[in-house]
Amino acid sequence: MADKCSEGLLNGAVPGERGKQDKSVKRGNWGNQIEFVLTSVGYAVGLGNVWRFPYLCYRNGGGAFMFPYFIMLVFCGIPLFFMELSFGQFASQGCLGVWRVSPMFKGVGYGMMVVSTYIGIYYNVVICIAFYYFFVSMTRVLPWTYCSNPWNTPDCAGVLDGNISSRAALNLTHLLNTTQKRTSPSEEYWRRYVLQLSDDIGNLGEVRLPLLGCLGVSWVVVFLCLIKGVKSSGKVVYFTATFPYVVLTILFVRGITLEGAVTGIMYYLTPQWDKILNAKVWGDAASQIFYSLGCAWGGLITMASYNKFHNNCYRDSIIISITNCATSVYAGFVIFSILGFMANHLGVDVSKVADHGPGLAFVAYPEALTLLPISPLWSILFFFMLILLGLGTQFCLLETLVTAIVDEVGNEWIIRRKTFVTLGVAVAGFLLGVPLTTQAGIYWLLLMDNYAASFSLVIISCIMCVAIMYIYGHRNYFKDIEMMLGFPPPIFFQICWRFISPAIIFFILIFTVIQYRPISYNEYVYPTWAISIGFLMALSSVICIPIYAIYKVCRSEGDTLLERLKNATKASKDWGPALAEHRSGRYAPAFSPSTESHLEVQPLQPEKGQSEAAAASPMQGSNGSAHSQDSRL
Repeated sequence: MADKCSEGLLNGAVPGERGKQDKSVKRGNWGNQIEFVLTSVGYAVGLGNVWRFPYLCYRNGGGAFMFPYFIMLVFCGIPLFFMELSFGQFASQGCLGVWRVSPMFKGVGYGMMVVSTYIGIYYNVVICIAFYYFFVSMTRVLPWTYCSNPWNTPDCAGVLDGNISSRAALNLTHLLNTTQKRTSPSEEYWRRYVLQLSDDIGNLGEVRLPLLGCLGVSWVVVFLCLIKGVKSSGKVVYFTATFPYVVLTILFVRGITLEGAVTGIMYYLTPQWDKILNAKVWGDAASQIFYSLGCAWGGLITMASYNKFHNNCYRDSIIISITNCATSVYAGFVIFSILGFMANHLGVDVSKVADHGPGLAFVAYPEALTLLPISPLWSILFFFMLILLGLGTQFCLLETLVTAIVDEVGNEWIIRRKTFVTLGVAVAGFLLGVPLTTQAGIYWLLLMDNYAASFSLVIISCIMCVAIMYIYGHRNYFKDIEMMLGFPPPIFFQICWRFISPAIIFFILIFTVIQYRPISYNEYVYPTWAISIGFLMALSSVICIPIYAIYKVCRSEGDTLLERLKNATKASKDWGPALAEHRSGRYAPAFSPSTESHLEVQPLQPEKGQSEAAAASPMQGSNGSAHSQDSRL
């Protein structure tokens, strides 16, 4: 079966279908499968791989964390990834259209759209800040190197600052380890100059015009790359998905040659096996796998919907998932080699300089870069890498929303004007992101990051598994995959989809609830009203599911509630492959016997009738299923 998979499906077509155009002219397809794989890698590999995984790894037992991490990858990450890819590819529809499989659950698709909207808004703000740092790094001396700037305070203690010599009585290590708060030049540059941070989330202050300008630049870049949908973004990803690895390698080679790098890497990897029995470690591993692969965002379904029908998405899901996790591990070496050098330079433990999230990307790592020769060069490379990592994810988030809108309307008018839909979504995203460029913007950004895409994703993913496996039926879905790929999903994936993966998802949900702590940013604790807004954002995506289900049941035919439920969950007549040439077996168009006999006995145009009959005759594929060669829908 594996040989059949690798030989016959390599180019996205079932063997024996010579000359068959397995393309959707109306909707479009990827130029080739490399474009799809690179786009999916760019979608899955994001900022979290650089600023969250290394921190989680050292906090949860170093090398010991890898064990539960890869177990969760095998039993939850790859199966869910394969499910979403196969789901979108089979129907050639976005996150709304695929729910023809069970119309009552279309609210899951709307929930995915809401989540992607939230993430798309704040994710581009992070990219815009990376753009800002990228531009200001084009100078002879990085602006956060010294404490001699107008925005610095008396508490500032720069590693390379000349003022330190005049404070001979103060030992830098003592400053770092005592209650007297030492603030670095990079931290003050981040808080007091770039953000001009206000004292409360409700105190928006003024819009930071440099950040607003960079936000406009980032949205323009995203729009231009998606101006022709997957046709244009598929070409851009050749650069955006591959060049971050070049930058990571350059930074890694530079990092391991520095004094103290080995200490940092050992701190990152040294196993603490006693922690492996801690439920929190397994919870973090499951959560990181789930969130980093982008499950339940709708992007995987959308990207796969532009594949050719017979593309081997089984192979793709394994390649992309493993690439994503390998990138996380590799990024950890890059981050901790530099942080180890910085800790060695300051004479402190690595834990004193380790951080995650924006604190790593815009405070800790930039400060470490000031210690390197030709520091502006390394800073430019680092922030350029962050920009590319962010753009790869942002492309898919925007395309998810655009595809869902276009597929839902579905007429020729909007398909021809898809570019204007993309422009409208981009403009709306820019306007909604403006409040995040104010002086309280970072508070709102972290609020959205912690609540808008947290437990709601887990609930959406769990309901999706249940709807496909138990409402539509696992046997039906396995037959669909066999029809599409030429072989049924392996037994391992069948078991995971039905039992193991939903159980792990439920475990993640329970873990998220038990480990919940009110959000804070450094010493700032969020007020109750802000946390309430966070929960409302989280619920806004989940609430779509019951609201649409109730609406669909009320609109369905039937005299009793049970009849309405059955009709609402039954697959639509137009569920199945999008192209007529793929609708065989139980998806083949039904003709009444009387009509067929009438056409055979009394054809109005005999020659035309013979040619049409020849064109519509089934062609046997390697998987034993017949594929019609008539025209596309």
